This record gives sequence, structure tokens and C-alpha cells, in this order.
Amino acid sequence: MRPPEYRPIPCERYSELELCIMHGRPLRIRWRRAGLDYVARVTPLDLRTRRGAEYLILLDPGGRRQWWRLDRMLEFEPLAASA
Repeated sequence: MRPPEYRPIPCERYSELELCIMHGRPLRIRWRRAGLDYVARVTPLDLRTRRGAEYLILLDPGGRRQWWRLDRMLEFEPLAASA
């Protein structure tokens, strides 16, 4: 089964992600996967493009490195570095 077509996020939101990565700020992200909504505090590491979609490379709450498609994020909020 082929994944749904990628829908780019607004440039302003992409720039916010870049700044959080540059300044080492964690994020609270709400995203949708397999029809369910999730919320997690993550550490953003990098942004990449692969196979026509953009991804946030991050450390999840368990310290695992993951790639999340940006168009699956419903919202995100930068947190204080010590949050």
C-alpha cells in the first residue's frame, strides 16, 4: 500500500522547527498515526527530505531516534530547554 501524498507544512512552521533544532529546544508534538492522535515531548535533531516528503528527525521520549513526516504533525509547541 502506497502512503498518502505528502502535503507540505507552511514555511513559517518549518522555520520554527529549524530554530528549535538550532537552539536545542524540545517540542511538545501532537500527531496522527493510524487514525489515532498522540502527544509527546521530543527532542528535534534535524529536518530531511526523502522520497518527496519532509521529515523531522527526533529523539522520542524513550531516547530512540525516529523520522516523523511533517504533514502528520497536527501541532507543535516549543518548550523551554529545561522543560
